Amino acid sequence: MPRPQWQYPDRRGSAPTTTQTKTTTVKARVFAAMLLAAPLSAQRSPVGPATRSYVRFDTTVLALTNVRVIDGTGAAPRENQTLIIRDGRIAAIGPAPSTAVPAGAQQLDLAGKTVMPGLVMVHEHLYYPVGSGTYANLTESFSRLYLAGGVTSMRTGGNMNGMAEILVAKAIARGEKPGPFIDATAPYLEGPGMGFNQVVPLRDTTDAKQLVAYWADQGATSFKAYMNISRDELRVAAREVHARGLKITGHLCSVTYREAADAGIDDLEHGFFSMNDFVPTKPVDKCIGRGGAATSSMAALDPNSSEVQALFRHLIEKKVAVTSTLTIFETFTPGRPLPRGLDVLLPQLKDEYERRYAGTQRNTQSPYLKAFPNGMAFERAFVKAGGTLIVGTDPTGGGGLVPGFSNQRAVELLVEAGFTPLEAIRIATLNGAQYMGRGALTGSLETGKLADLVVLDGNPAANIADVRTVQWVFRQGVGYDPRALIESVRGKAGLW
Repeated sequence: MPRPQWQYPDRRGSAPTTTQTKTTTVKARVFAAMLLAAPLSAQRSPVGPATRSYVRFDTTVLALTNVRVIDGTGAAPRENQTLIIRDGRIAAIGPAPSTAVPAGAQQLDLAGKTVMPGLVMVHEHLYYPVGSGTYANLTESFSRLYLAGGVTSMRTGGNMNGMAEILVAKAIARGEKPGPFIDATAPYLEGPGMGFNQVVPLRDTTDAKQLVAYWADQGATSFKAYMNISRDELRVAAREVHARGLKITGHLCSVTYREAADAGIDDLEHGFFSMNDFVPTKPVDKCIGRGGAATSSMAALDPNSSEVQALFRHLIEKKVAVTSTLTIFETFTPGRPLPRGLDVLLPQLKDEYERRYAGTQRNTQSPYLKAFPNGMAFERAFVKAGGTLIVGTDPTGGGGLVPGFSNQRAVELLVEAGFTPLEAIRIATLNGAQYMGRGALTGSLETGKLADLVVLDGNPAANIADVRTVQWVFRQGVGYDPRALIESVRGKAGLW
């Protein structure tokens, strides 16, 4: 079956014609009028008894007035706007003086605050390291923390606990638990060699085919190849995944980025830190150094060199996205700040990570002192070449990264890498939604889309650190209190 042609953001920069603009405006106004007049339906996210205590706004019609709007498309902020939510969707956005508030609507005066799309993060986990080679299933606490941090949609970047992620995704969709929309990834497609206690290694392409079929039937909506998969196993897995209309990503070592693109992969994890295309001693279908060799190779390369640019062009031609996970590599780099949010962890896990952090600071010979800034430069150069960058955090990798807090940090690091705040916000919202095939529903603030949005007490377009100032998080028009979500798990993340 031919590989699906996934749609990515248009980077050609062409402006719409006057006729197109007028037509779009008329359609938007008509649709807004329909939404404002429509009867109550099932668009608003359901709220069950266990979720109710975290909800602060749950009404049919809500007006956010006098607010600054950052719409997620990369456009400049719009001041003094009114945004109307009706039955879980955005019914209207416009200047406050000329945008009527429907009779009976609940109103929130948000003068001085910003509304932006909820974050769409695409390398997240619902597990955390709690021992050597062992990862605890933290679907309860982590799903709350993601939502509290402003994440309204996420893809898990690998599964260590079988059905847990699939089941919690369904429970959240039913309103039984608080959390973001979850694109639930199946257990890793991995060959022998990693030594994880919770991963069944592939033996051949038959295993790859059967595992894709099994987990797709169980409800997995995404797949991830891992470090010891072979080229043939990846090719068969990608074929089977695409036959089901799904996508496959990879944190690779045994397979190069170019080989993965040729095999049909949709996305590559960890920016270019895992790229081993230029490791001269790499054997075919074999992982060496578990990523260390790849990182050292990348650190020595110029992202603007002809050979790297040729690889970029190949990935772009094959429509392969790349996921930035600068947050995890920051924890490996001396001189970087201690991650935020550690106090929500079990005290033992917090203490363990702080000891690891202290050891990292003493490592004056760390390869990441050079690799970390060069990894940033690679991501910026890939986007400049026309590539699609999406973003996640990978809150595993030795611990330290806490969901929600780390997602905000991921956006900050994109700006440190050289993107403007508005570019970083687009990468963390609309790009991710479009990659997941949900761009028509979420990822930007537009009339007719789901009311998945975050209210901030600041202006991240001027100061990206203001992404931390989350006041309220709305998922399908239901407003959650981030403080209540965080306090419900403080000191206990690591248990459940």
